[in-house]
Amino acid sequence: MQSYDVTAESTAPPDAVWTLLLDPRSWPAWSRIDALESGQSRDLSPNGRDDVGATRAFRTGHVVTTERITALQPGHRFAYEGVENPQMANYQAVVELHELPGGGTRIRWHGTFLARRGTRRVFQWYLRRFMQAMATGLAEHAAGLDTRPLEYLEG
Repeated sequence: MQSYDVTAESTAPPDAVWTLLLDPRSWPAWSRIDALESGQSRDLSPNGRDDVGATRAFRTGHVVTTERITALQPGHRFAYEGVENPQMANYQAVVELHELPGGGTRIRWHGTFLARRGTRRVFQWYLRRFMQAMATGLAEHAAGLDTRPLEYLEG
């Protein structure tokens, strides 16, 4: 098995980061993902609060990968597994959010996978860079969000 383990820090509180993780429609705004493929996804929440078992299909370039949420510890731990990915198998990943002492959030995104034979070294390097960009993008986007309660914004 191969692995990656990346971190990023955000000035945003864990709840703001958590909200983005749960809402797959937000992912293209803060990551290298081009689009959520709703037609290939299953059990998506209409309010952006996906639950365990939701399957999300994301397109990056011409490649569509499908992932299923396997565990949630609200505000702290988001786990998922790869369901369909042409580049790798046995993909398991976890995003952990830790509140920083002075405020903000440390994001730790780590996972294990098995890349196709002949691509393992290059894919290990590529996936680590890709996932670092995901964590950094999440941290930066969350910091720019208005964290006031939704009721305040609507009223």
